[in-house]
Amino acid sequence: MKIITNICRILVGVLFIISGLIKLNDPIGFSFKLEEYFSANVLNLEFLVPYALALAVVIVIFEAVLGVMLLVGYKKKFTLWSLLIMIVFFTFLTFYSAYFNKVTDCGCFGDALKLTPWQSFTKDVVLLALILILFFNKKHIKRLFGKVAVNVVVYASLALCILFGYYVLNHLPAIDFRTYKVGTNIKEGMSVPEGAPKSEYEIVFLYKVNGVEKEFTDKELDKIPANAEYIDRKEKVIVEGYVPPIHDFTIEKDGEDYTDSVLEQPKLIMLISYDLTKASDDGLAQLEKFSKDAQDKGYMVIGVTASDTTVIEQKKKQFGLTFDYYFCDSTTLKTIERANPSIVILENGTIKQKAHWKDIEYIPLN
Repeated sequence: MKIITNICRILVGVLFIISGLIKLNDPIGFSFKLEEYFSANVLNLEFLVPYALALAVVIVIFEAVLGVMLLVGYKKKFTLWSLLIMIVFFTFLTFYSAYFNKVTDCGCFGDALKLTPWQSFTKDVVLLALILILFFNKKHIKRLFGKVAVNVVVYASLALCILFGYYVLNHLPAIDFRTYKVGTNIKEGMSVPEGAPKSEYEIVFLYKVNGVEKEFTDKELDKIPANAEYIDRKEKVIVEGYVPPIHDFTIEKDGEDYTDSVLEQPKLIMLISYDLTKASDDGLAQLEKFSKDAQDKGYMVIGVTASDTTVIEQKKKQFGLTFDYYFCDSTTLKTIERANPSIVILENGTIKQKAHWKDIEYIPLN
């Protein structure tokens, strides 16, 4: 059991460190996932939404440091109880998401590794089993070094995690795992290869039968009772076909689609704010001068947001913004960039540079 316990110790510790650091690399992305869990149609904990980012930072730092604590043998009772409580909570969360199909990606490994809800639940069940082995065999968990050295390692890990979190929050993720990373050509990312498998659908009809809503496929029409009341019809995916890496990028203005024309620009700067009401005032205040400087260098400059025209006009007036804002889905904009506002430079549809508004003065305009 001593050997088994220490193997479990290494597996759990390393996995917690990796998972924590991946999410700490992009805490804003993890906060978006927490907001999804807190929403009314999932856990209905909407009062926690304003605290999602703070909770995200605390959770991922604690997760990474817990892994270090387990590996070096720091305060094993506290460490094991913390691991057990955390994994029980996450196991419940992933089961709830999988069973009720509420959240399609748990965000366990950020954008670095996408897991289906059932894959996430299975991963947590395995982790729970490993942690239970550790919990009931804690006598085999010994400090890796002397007490002082162990304390130094743990506190140094905590300090480094805090510094790393502070850096990425004030700049951008150190490593970009998203589909819109630098070097990506958006048009190519939206293309579907010739011969790629296509999705298959079936038509589902919704009827009310004796006061109860029932679904009938297009092959079951003969089973619909004569007294049934028609409600609706919808398409249901029965076989998922090829989905391109980028499948939700559109640029619109006044009801017209400008996606192709925008992506054909040789020098384009997008000033992105997924929600202008949540955008930093300090950031918005810097955009007009940057826009003018960029236009003088031959760039086409556009704002991109999911906010409505009333908010756009109010912010343009407040900060003296003269560039036009185009519409794009908020989820897409959150995926493209994390800062609000942020700067994305494209060349013929290829992302050449991305920057946080706090780094706007360091962006070279060639």
